[in-house]
Amino acid sequence: MRSTSLWFVPALSFCLLSAASRAQDRKPTITLDEYINTTDIVGTSLAPDASAAVVATETPDWKASTYRRDLWLWTAQGGLKPLTHSGTDQQPQWSPDGKWIAFLSDRAPAGSADGDADGESTEFSRVWLISASGGEALPLYSEKLDVDAFSWSPDSSAIYFSAKSPLSHDQEDEQKDEWKDVVRWREQYRGDVLLKIAVGRALARAIEVPLATETPTAAKADAEPSSKLPTGAETIAKCDLAISEIAPSPDGKQVAFLTEPIHKRIENPADYEIFLVAASGGNIRQVTHNQAVESNIRWSPDGHWIHLSVNAAGGSLEGKYRDVQGRLYRLDPASGKTERLGGSFDGSLDQYTLLADGRELALGLKGTEAQVYLIEGEKATKLPGRAGSYAGLEPARASNAILVRLSTINDPPQVYLAADPLQLDKLKKLTSFNPIFAERTQPEWQPYTWKSDDGQTIEGVLIFPPGKKGAKHLRMFTMIHGGPADADGNRFGADWYDWATFAADNGWLVFRPNYRGSTGYGDEFMLGIEPHLVSKPGRDILTGVDALVKDGFADPDHLAIGGYSYGGYMTNWLITQTTRFKSAVTGAGAVEHAANWGNDDETWDDAWYLGGRPWENPKLYQDEAALFQFDKVKTPTHLVQGGADVRVSYLEGETMERALESLGIPHTFLVFPGEGHSLEKNPWHGYIKLREELKWLEKYDKK
Repeated sequence: MRSTSLWFVPALSFCLLSAASRAQDRKPTITLDEYINTTDIVGTSLAPDASAAVVATETPDWKASTYRRDLWLWTAQGGLKPLTHSGTDQQPQWSPDGKWIAFLSDRAPAGSADGDADGESTEFSRVWLISASGGEALPLYSEKLDVDAFSWSPDSSAIYFSAKSPLSHDQEDEQKDEWKDVVRWREQYRGDVLLKIAVGRALARAIEVPLATETPTAAKADAEPSSKLPTGAETIAKCDLAISEIAPSPDGKQVAFLTEPIHKRIENPADYEIFLVAASGGNIRQVTHNQAVESNIRWSPDGHWIHLSVNAAGGSLEGKYRDVQGRLYRLDPASGKTERLGGSFDGSLDQYTLLADGRELALGLKGTEAQVYLIEGEKATKLPGRAGSYAGLEPARASNAILVRLSTINDPPQVYLAADPLQLDKLKKLTSFNPIFAERTQPEWQPYTWKSDDGQTIEGVLIFPPGKKGAKHLRMFTMIHGGPADADGNRFGADWYDWATFAADNGWLVFRPNYRGSTGYGDEFMLGIEPHLVSKPGRDILTGVDALVKDGFADPDHLAIGGYSYGGYMTNWLITQTTRFKSAVTGAGAVEHAANWGNDDETWDDAWYLGGRPWENPKLYQDEAALFQFDKVKTPTHLVQGGADVRVSYLEGETMERALESLGIPHTFLVFPGEGHSLEKNPWHGYIKLREELKWLEKYDKK
């Protein structure tokens, strides 16, 4: 029997592989237009009884040079159908009674005047409501208040929301008279106000507004209040910081909220804390005091605990700030004491959800996959699941059913319903976005491990051109992930940032290294990047390239490199360390650290990585900066940068371009006007970025 199996199984495997290869050969290669025209799933919400779900999507609108943000409603009877049509709708939340869906939208209420005659933004993200059975959406209020966060009250009678404290008309006039258009860098910032509006009265008022087809008269526009609180709004709390999350207690008596810096720059983790206030208003009590960046606050169903997470590179509740892996905690609001949950897990725990019966599930990233774990005290137990990476856990209030998203390198994310949350291998598929990828040839992948120069084992991912898995002497593109608190693995990516599969479709072996500083490999591995921000992970990456050349996968005469954000940092550094790469594509990566520390909106993290502020460790700031070694650069380099980037200053790109120009190194520099660190304003920017980066690789490395 064993002898028969040894002969039969390989032959069968060969037949299956040959059939699969022939099927791939019959499919066309995906085009750039098809590849980047993807619909992203950016949010979900499940009805309390799990009978319906809302899915939020983001899709390029090429004619309007923007992105559409739409909501879809899934029901067992009708499947998936459009719910809203404005193109600016996001962050859906189902009411606890299941009758309404609240969401944020930049659409203007009928009869309003959201103009910018006084230099204000024309877009105000208001709370809107739509019936779970469909129909027209109605605004919760019409005033010009830009929402930071919102949440339903437990009895569905009201909505809490936060917005920047408005100025009175007199205060606005005084400010304009005295300061004109001068920006007072810190003094002009105002904290948030936490408001509560009764839904019934708000809907009654909304129904009485003029029809959307009416054109407001000049008198109406002039009379539109620009800075008053909404009619009927109760002020629950005023805060010197911005309020980023709101969580009413299950009994409706208290409201927990999480703060963040008004200016949105992480200069001090102490700006991220949890506070409590009575639902009727009154004194505010701070219940956390730490150096972590807390997020995702939720009450346990019994109201005894507030659960929270600290994402990877967000510090921890234990001691001084360190960039460690994601952690889960629960807080006793009465005493302020916290307990760490799932501490035995040696990967990164970031997203989590609480079931109706109080059990906690969390996404655990370990190696190349994110799977779902049951959290019981210190213990984290991996649940049955499918290959790939899970995301977006969303529970039902009155049922233990949950929504999840699942993707693989070749399969775009889809939304699934799990009736039994402990059996995540048994899922009901609710969406079928981006079917084009199944109709085109697809690359194959495998994990790859090697030893770095100090003996540390490093893991990465190899993505082969279609039909060439295991082939040797391929031209290779080393594509470095950002973060650095991230990891590449078995999950889908198809956009201007993550285009590894498109490179593979165009004949490149793509090497994606999870260097030190990456998540999913333990705290010690992640902490190994500090304080050598680029040199330590740089050696991890180069030893990986050497190993792939030695193993015969990569052709040493046909190597290219690239990355964006921290991947850009590393690309900029590595072209000063070696001339082996025929070309480089880099974006939003610093070439020095002192000026970037002053500009970066994550300046606290920068200082941690480099062992202090610039004057506290000037030698390391210089030693770890690519700029001071640019005399070694020989690699033709293509640069991109958002013109309004404050994560990595646009001036970093200008500095690098000038250095390349002065050295006579072939290069190009593309600037995307109005874009920040993420190219989220205009889809054409991402399209052009990807198009030109691939052209640059092809120009300098044809095989």
